[in-house]
Order: sequence, then C-alpha cells, then structure tokens
Amino acid sequence: MVAKIGRGQNLKGVLSYNQLKVEKENAEVLFTHKILETSDGHYSVAQMFRSFEPYLLANRKTEKTVLHISINPDPKDNVSDEKFNVIAQEYMQKMGYGKQPFVVFKHTDIERTHIHIVSVCVDEEGRKISDSYERMRSMDVCRDLEKKYGLIIPTENKQQQNKKTFNPVDYKTNDLKSHIASVVRYLPKYYQFQSLGEYNALLSLFNITVEEVKGELHGKSKNGLVYFALNESEEKTSNPFKASLFGKTAGYQQLQNHFEESKTVLKQNDKRQPIKTTIETALQSTTNEQDFKKQLTERGISIVVRRNDTERIYGITFVDHNSKIVWNGSRLGKEFSANIFNDHWNHNIKSEMEEAVSLQTKIAQSNNIEVLSVEKLHHLFDFLNLDKHEDGLIEALGSLLPEAKGEDYEEIDFTNKIKKKRKHNRGQK
Repeated sequence: MVAKIGRGQNLKGVLSYNQLKVEKENAEVLFTHKILETSDGHYSVAQMFRSFEPYLLANRKTEKTVLHISINPDPKDNVSDEKFNVIAQEYMQKMGYGKQPFVVFKHTDIERTHIHIVSVCVDEEGRKISDSYERMRSMDVCRDLEKKYGLIIPTENKQQQNKKTFNPVDYKTNDLKSHIASVVRYLPKYYQFQSLGEYNALLSLFNITVEEVKGELHGKSKNGLVYFALNESEEKTSNPFKASLFGKTAGYQQLQNHFEESKTVLKQNDKRQPIKTTIETALQSTTNEQDFKKQLTERGISIVVRRNDTERIYGITFVDHNSKIVWNGSRLGKEFSANIFNDHWNHNIKSEMEEAVSLQTKIAQSNNIEVLSVEKLHHLFDFLNLDKHEDGLIEALGSLLPEAKGEDYEEIDFTNKIKKKRKHNRGQK
C-alpha cells in the first residue's frame, strides 16, 4: 500500500477535482468526519467547504493549509468499502489528523481502486499540525495497516527494482547502456502508446529519445531505431545506441506492432474520459502552465510540451501513470490540442472546454439554490455560528469550480472575513 501526501492552498480546487469525479460516476463519497450533514446524503463543494472554513479562518501563518492524500493498495488487494473506511480513519489518527474534518472519496476511474482524503493541516486554533518526518511516519503507518488488515506488503526487492526502472537516465554514468536498456525494455510492457511521438514523450521523462533511421540493404529498404541519452536541456549528449543492443523487443517492427496493439485495445475500451475530466478540472482551476503541470503531476499525470524557436506550443502530450496510457492532446479531442493551450497560456484566451464547464457550473448552481436554502446544520456543528441567509447567498453565487477569469464570490467573502478578524485582533491589542 502506498500513501501519497500532497499539500496546497486551493481547497476548492481539490474538492472540485474529487466532486467532479463523483458527478461523472467515477468516484463516491465514502466517509466524512466532522463534515456538515445533508438531508439527502449528497454533497456539494460549497457545503463541504463550510466545514473547513472555521479552520482556515483561524489559520495563523501556515501557507499551505490543504491536505490531499491518496492511499493506494496493491491492485491484487480486494478492499471493501468498510475496510477502506477503517483504514482511512486509522491512517488519519496515526498521522495526527484524527481530530480534523476530512472527506474520504473512493476513486474507481482506473483499474486500481483507491481512496483520496481531503483535509486541512491547521487545528481549530489555527496552529499547524506537525509534519516532521512525515514520509517516514507514513510508511510505518502503511506497513502497520497492511499487517493488521492482511494487505499485500511490497517486498524490498520489488521496491528496489521499481526504483531502478523509474529513475531517469544520467548521461554522465559509466553504465549508460544498461540504464537505457532497463527503461526501454520496461516501458512497452506496461504503457500503451500509438505513435513514435507519444513514445518519445514517454521516453523524455527518463532523459531518453529515439529516432527512426532508414536505409537500404541489398536493394531493400530497412528501417531501424537508435536511442540517445538527453542532458538537462533535452539535448542529445551520448553516442547512438542501436535498438538491437537492447534485444528484439526494442526493435523497429516490435514497436510498430505495439502501436497497432495499443490502437486496438484503446478502440475496444475507450479510456479517455477520466483523464479528460482531470485535465478539464486542472485547466479550470489554474491560470498558468506551472500550476497546471503541478496539479496534474499530483494526480499522477506528466505533461510534455513542445515549443518552436518562437516559444509557440506546437505539441502537447499527457502521460497517465495511473492507467499507463500516453495521450497526444489532439487524440483526446480538439479542445485538448496544442493550439488551445498555446492560446490559453500565451494569449490568455478562454477555450471552448472552459466555457462549457463554466456554463455547466452556472446551471448546476441555479438548480441547487432552492435545495441549499432549506438545509439545516447538524446540532453538532452549532459552534460554527454561521448566518444562514448570508451563506445561502454565497453558495448560490459561488462557483462549483474555481473560475480562472471571473470573480469568485465565496473567495471574496472568505477574504473579507479574514480582514474583519485581523481588524478585531488589532483593536483588542
């Protein structure tokens, strides 16, 4: 079992990411702790945000208050919803977050069912909960939970093998050939890609590139492949390595067969929708390339952007490490093509996809106004002391997905509350 801990500042973005998957029926709310109850058992981003708001208002000086944890059992483990609930609660308790509000989402959009936990890392008094030695403590907690609930424990040999396989190639190493071989032999066994461009995008993550070479032998045309190591500037820095050095599985014809097999598999089982949803959410909740890449990286998706000499984007590829599929942007749809991202990041032009998501958000808000206005707080949350009329208005106007360009009324309200709190504190002093 592997636990990945992410931290950030955009709580609504994290909640929106998970909630959008729920609406697409790729996830469900599995468990909540210290979260406002609803009359019908369904949650909205605005409703969940309310439960975290007192903690954010109390925050003293912590910059990254949002906690986003994914817990990933071995694919061979058959974990029931009840066991997922217990694992999530025990993990949060042992990591020091047991008294915090948190929501547990079960994701089923990929073959490996896993859970995401959304919380905040400041307590009721605004103090940051200690994250000292967090990675080591998390690993220890995972090992304890694996033993307690009979889950598969990763062996040291398997961990070392995976570490070697996934390490990017260092062009300065003396054993460059074997390092390239470990990557080249591995990738086609587990990743699906349909073209040389997609394959090169995947290889670039490991500081490798491949080129096709053509020639003639005894009057017959021959095609082959040569591999190079790349430096920090993505320039070829090694001598060429013929594909034949890495065995038949790395050869030209085998790679062509892999392209066709991937096309057939993906045509029979279209897996584009989950990654499209994730990209839509990230693009909607970020305003620049750096934040967009960071958010997708936290979701297990790498982005390879290709630019010409004038910095114009002419190609973009997404490597989904969850489903092990490489997608050229245009293969996902015209709204994910290189031109769209070039306009969005270089010219600040809103795409059709963003307009569509924004429109759906406004419709959803309009439909929810009446429902939200009649909801009542559970008596356990009386301490929140929220003004129902004010919060109902905020929910009606606030955005389900953070708008990159428009005003966010819930954020404005949140900011005003912080300003009032600071003025009050100065007055007492």
